[in-house]
Amino acid sequence: MNLFRQFSTVGLLAGTLFFAFSLTPSLLPRPFYAQGIISGLSFTAGYALGFAGHSLWSYLELPSLGRRTEPIVKMAATAVCAVIAAAFLWQASEWQNSVRILMEMDEVSGIRVYSIAFVALLVFGVLLLLARLFRRTFLFLSRRLERFVPRRVSNVVGAVAAAVLFWSVIDGVIFTLALRAADNSYQQLDVLIQDDLEPPDDPMKTGSAESLVSWEALGGRGRRFVTSGPSAEDLSAFLGEPVPDPIRVYVGLNAADTPEERARLAVEELKRVGGFDRSILLLATPTGRGWVDPAAQNTAEYLHRGDIATVTAQYSYLPSPLSLMVEGEYGAETARALFEAVYGHWTELPENDRPRLYLHGLSLGALNSDLSFDVYDIIDDPFDGALWSGPPFRSATWTTVTRSRDPGSPAWLPRFREGSVVRFMNQFENLDAPDGEWGAFRIAYLQYASDPVTFFRPQVFYREPAWMREPRGPDVSPDLRWYPVVTMLQLVADIAAGRAPTGYGHEYAAEHYIDAWVALTEPDDWSEADIERLRALFAADQ
Repeated sequence: MNLFRQFSTVGLLAGTLFFAFSLTPSLLPRPFYAQGIISGLSFTAGYALGFAGHSLWSYLELPSLGRRTEPIVKMAATAVCAVIAAAFLWQASEWQNSVRILMEMDEVSGIRVYSIAFVALLVFGVLLLLARLFRRTFLFLSRRLERFVPRRVSNVVGAVAAAVLFWSVIDGVIFTLALRAADNSYQQLDVLIQDDLEPPDDPMKTGSAESLVSWEALGGRGRRFVTSGPSAEDLSAFLGEPVPDPIRVYVGLNAADTPEERARLAVEELKRVGGFDRSILLLATPTGRGWVDPAAQNTAEYLHRGDIATVTAQYSYLPSPLSLMVEGEYGAETARALFEAVYGHWTELPENDRPRLYLHGLSLGALNSDLSFDVYDIIDDPFDGALWSGPPFRSATWTTVTRSRDPGSPAWLPRFREGSVVRFMNQFENLDAPDGEWGAFRIAYLQYASDPVTFFRPQVFYREPAWMREPRGPDVSPDLRWYPVVTMLQLVADIAAGRAPTGYGHEYAAEHYIDAWVALTEPDDWSEADIERLRALFAADQ
């Protein structure tokens, strides 16, 4: 009982409500440890809000409970908390199954209640200790300052000083050291030569002895990129005719010192291997660690019968979330340098004797690809188009188009100006637009309504997002509800630890890339039967 008295009754009640809300479904199924962390953070947030509200009520000297009624109210509040938690825990597995069924996943028979409760209590305990340590620091500083300045001034200065101290420790010590350790680890992994890969013998391949980019300078992702994918033999066997090897040019982060130097190196290598002589030139912007999605790359090479060249450049060793936090500008700078170098040479070629130029990026690659050019710089001689899949919510063009979508179209699949320039598709709807023709310059978005990377926004902390309104995306649970604070935590967990099969969430399927490339680039001599056969080929590889 003495332990219970140390906690705010209002805080416990609000925390239990938030804990219960955290058990409801979000966009993706969650493992138990992720659910436990969300529940712990949600309980902590609710407790903090309840405690702050009660403290403000007392500070304003508003009426409070008497000594006789307070124990009764606490007991009633405890009972209410227990009933709410039990009711939501009872339905938690059903809610998770509502998401899993939509994604064609096996249902779960129950959730790990005790494991979730343990993780949630552990999270709450750690955060509570930090809060109390902050309070002790604040009181220590304010009491020392009270000797020299008025009490209220000392309280304000003490709170600010404690906040600065804590932030300095977290950001300047813990966060910096963790990022430095992560960067060193990923850098060592990147330079490590994979045992299962050998430098190409073909002198026209990037990474060969004759290449301007050495095998070592490609990095781990680059070596995998230039040696994987369909060969001329693979394509010829499927297509029934001789076709050339697709060209892949990759410049690793260690190939040169600056983005501009790496971009110039990429263009020189692209010219050396004849990339500008192909019918299609694809400028792909990778994700944080330099990864280019094979589902997008391989399908494009099949559809264009090997007559395609792809060029890309690495800009980070870190995974996309970390790269976005600490190197966001560097990724955009690299993408911009590569675009300017490739586009600059492309515009110098005769208009009737140059490849069609397209941009592509997935996730952070889509964001940086969008930032790589200014529409005013290309308006006199535009490239042919772009395919951006799973664009993060920070993508400027995506945000503008979605906000200005045609009336009646949902936020998860917008229509914009009758599809004359920008079109959207998902796993259920293609890029066809019945009310307008697609112009010569085309932008295509491939996005799933269940993708938290695309549909997370900080504003969901206090406001219901438009994509949750009816009608909802076909792969979004009808049981999903918006709750302040909690829904934002759920979406963050979806990004960090959510699980989805290919074709849902942030896992983009080759068959949908096929549909996107066909509509965007209109490859020659492909019947619907041929396209269906290609879909079957990639479906068998998944």
